[in-house]
Amino acid sequence: MTEERPPCPPFTRETALQKVQAAEDAWNTRDPRRVALAYTPDSVWRNRDTFVTGREEIVAFLTRKWERELDYALRKSLWSFDGNRIAVRFQYECRDAQGRWWRSYGNELWEFDERGLMSRREASINDVAITEAERRIHGPRARDEHGADIPLR
Repeated sequence: MTEERPPCPPFTRETALQKVQAAEDAWNTRDPRRVALAYTPDSVWRNRDTFVTGREEIVAFLTRKWERELDYALRKSLWSFDGNRIAVRFQYECRDAQGRWWRSYGNELWEFDERGLMSRREASINDVAITEAERRIHGPRARDEHGADIPLR
C-alpha cells in the first residue's frame, strides 16, 4: 500500500492552509511517531544547526526536543506556496527544566513529494526569554482560530 498524506501538490491557497494546520495540529500532540508519519521515509531536515535524515532520526530528534521543551505549544502561519513547496512562519512557547519560559520564532521551508509527504524541511529558529505572564500560546488552537495569523510580538 502506498502512503499518501493529502492534500497533495500542486497546492492551492486552500490546500496549503490545510497542510499548515495539519502540521500544527500534529506537532501539538508532541507524539514523535505520529509527527514522523507526515514525512517521507528518507526525509531530510535542517533544524537550527542539526541535520536529520529519515523517520527514525526524526523520531529521535523530536523525542529529545520534547523531553527538554516542556509544555510545548505551537502556532504556524502560511507565508507562501508554489507547486510542491510551502513556506511558513511559526512561534512556539515552552518552559525548560528550571521553569524558565521561552518563545521561539522561526521560518520553515517545506518540499513535498507527489503523495503529500514532506521530503525536505529547513527551519531557522531564534529563542526569546519570556515571563510566564507574557505567554500567549496555551495548548492547541481552538477550531475557530484555525488560519488566524500570529502576531510578530
